[in-house]
Amino acid sequence: METLKHECGVVQIRLLKPLEYYHKKYGTWMYALHKLYLLMEKQHNRGQEGAGLACVKIEARPGDEYMFRERATGTGAITEIFDSVYRNFKDTPAELLKDPLYAKTSLPFAGELYMGHLRYSTTGKTGLSYIHPFLRRNNWRARNLAVCGNFNMTNVTEIFQEITSTGQHPRNYSDTYFILEQLGHRLDREAERLFQKYGNEGLKNIDITQAIEENIDLSNVIEKAASTWDGGYVICGITGSGESFAIRDPWGIRTAFYYHDDEIAVLASERPVIQTVMNVDINDIKELQRGEAILINSKGEIRTNQILEPKELTACSFERIYFSRGSDIDIYKERKQLGENLVETILEKIDRDIENTVFSFIPNTAEVAYFGMMEGLQKYLDRLKTTQILEKGNSITEEEIRKILSQRIRNEKVALKDIKLRTFIAEGNSRNGLAAHVYDITYGSIVPAKDNLVVIDDSIVRGTTLKQSIISILDRLNPKKIIIVSSSPQIRYPDYYGIDMSSMNEFIAFKAAIGLLEDRRQENIIIDAYNKAKRQQIHTRSTIINYVKEIYEPFTDEDISRKIAQMLSGPDIRADIEIVFQTLDGLHAACPNHRGDWYFSGKYPTPGGARMVNQAFINYMEEIYFKQDNK
Repeated sequence: METLKHECGVVQIRLLKPLEYYHKKYGTWMYALHKLYLLMEKQHNRGQEGAGLACVKIEARPGDEYMFRERATGTGAITEIFDSVYRNFKDTPAELLKDPLYAKTSLPFAGELYMGHLRYSTTGKTGLSYIHPFLRRNNWRARNLAVCGNFNMTNVTEIFQEITSTGQHPRNYSDTYFILEQLGHRLDREAERLFQKYGNEGLKNIDITQAIEENIDLSNVIEKAASTWDGGYVICGITGSGESFAIRDPWGIRTAFYYHDDEIAVLASERPVIQTVMNVDINDIKELQRGEAILINSKGEIRTNQILEPKELTACSFERIYFSRGSDIDIYKERKQLGENLVETILEKIDRDIENTVFSFIPNTAEVAYFGMMEGLQKYLDRLKTTQILEKGNSITEEEIRKILSQRIRNEKVALKDIKLRTFIAEGNSRNGLAAHVYDITYGSIVPAKDNLVVIDDSIVRGTTLKQSIISILDRLNPKKIIIVSSSPQIRYPDYYGIDMSSMNEFIAFKAAIGLLEDRRQENIIIDAYNKAKRQQIHTRSTIINYVKEIYEPFTDEDISRKIAQMLSGPDIRADIEIVFQTLDGLHAACPNHRGDWYFSGKYPTPGGARMVNQAFINYMEEIYFKQDNK
């Protein structure tokens, strides 16, 4: 019920034939531009704070621009950047605009190599200067570089030190800029290596330039730079001479998929996007593997290369629960299974009173898990009906059969999002009062004071929307009990690999654990965990331990769920409130190939993640906890 910001989206397109081919076959040389637009628009869910694209003309003449970029901010950024691209063509006579030979020599963005990016800020930094792709310019085509990615690096300080140790002086302190400079520096070294090699072979002037452009090995460039990266990432790049690459982190945290035939090569963050836009079978699309890169040289030759040694697979489970499009067949099945997994616990919470319980979902992203929950409930009811009929035996009457078979699972659309609360309306207590009206309810959808109300969500992070909007508005229906069901486990820890949740005090599960420790007079556990985290800061070379886990160790999942329910209730709420969370076992059973669960379990796949969660806890203690204690 709370929007998480996360996970940028990436797209790459490489045409493998001349523009004339696409004009003849598809009626337009803009074939790649149209595909780029669709691939970006269908990943709009991954980035609503900005978008950008870059294009390279591989056959540009000296003196002509060959590398183009367009960027924009805001939720309408995709439309804006493509409007800007097409405005370049508005004064071109119709007969010339239809001429692919004219386009490739004279029109901007009429190229063979494209890269697109959709941005969701995970750092709080906004503005056009933070929108990908980032560009590094040079007078030699092979040294021009554009980079974009879906990533967060957890060792920015170490990367900065590596860059400055080579004598570079970065003008910006951000992981994206550092990665651009790292890759750019290695690209320069690769070009210099080839210059030395072909110079020794007697090549000069344009011949040596051409030889360099045709033989740049981007695997050398990526391998040296990526060896310093700690985090989850898919990083893409294109050069001015027409090479491209995309590399996935060795833990498989972030995702990327690709497809190619003899006409085109395409890469995107999500599989069904390629399926739909390219109209290809799922079996024709491949997933970029851990530590693997896909590389396409200036001649259009495609290869994959194992750049980094694969680590233990910890692909992000939130991709499956929430972020990726549910139109992927595997994700659809997994989300349904997540919902079905919760049925037995839900039945226990309602004392198996199916007759007097209404089931629903909020928000729309929880709809697939809701379908799975409903299927699981129907299976239970079918078994119950069978048992009831068999128990009656031969003495059962037609009326009894009719009554048994008439039992059903009651489902209603009890709530819908009615307005978007604007930040300029009000702040503080006034804003909280207005928040209750973000959702509206379907009056008469339940029997007051008699029905239980079960509402499934895909995740519960901060709990603010639940408390301020959902529960208060649902309570107006006067149910006997409100059960909020989360298809994901309790979110206890920050994410540092792309999802915008990095402050300990954001998580209602963490607040609940702190509250329970205070209730039980066990504040010493909080202080001990803080002191251990502080001591570990000094011993930077030792194994990093996530000491925040100690905050949760005294409690069961149910203890924390009960405390969360208490925190979400209040004197104005008449219904009993209960919270049901997915278990970690249930998550892994539903999503067996995406076992990255650090935000639930605290098991960070990289050292940087564990280091940063301890720092977040230290920040919480020093900025919030101790100050509260002193009041």
